[in-house]
Amino acid sequence: MTEFMLIFRNSTNSHDNPSPEQLQERMNWLAGIAAQNKLADKGNRLSASIAKTVKPGNVVTDGPYTEIKEFISGYMIVKANNIEEAIEFAQANPVLKAGGNVEVRAILKPEEKS
Repeated sequence: MTEFMLIFRNSTNSHDNPSPEQLQERMNWLAGIAAQNKLADKGNRLSASIAKTVKPGNVVTDGPYTEIKEFISGYMIVKANNIEEAIEFAQANPVLKAGGNVEVRAILKPEEKS
C-alpha cells in the first residue's frame, strides 16, 4: 500500500473558519477514510498569515507564494492501493464544494524514484 499526501488548496479567504455544518461534513469525510483503515496521518491546517518563504541568497519574503491566488490550507496522508483510490478520497472531500481543490501526490521513500 502506498501513502499519498492530499494537499488542500483554497482560493477564497484562507483565514475563514468552517461553519459548524462544514466542519461536521469534513469530520464525517475523515471518519469514513479512518473507518477503512486508510488514514495514515490526519494532517493539520496551515497558517497563511504566520508564514515566510526562504529563497536563495538569504532572501525572505512574506507569506507562502504570495504571487499566486491559491492558499495551501492544509494536508493529510492516506494509504491507498494506487493513485486512483487516493483520487477517490480527494473527490469526496467537502473542500471542493467551497471552490477549493485537492492535489494528490505519492509519498516516495528514499529508495524510490519519482
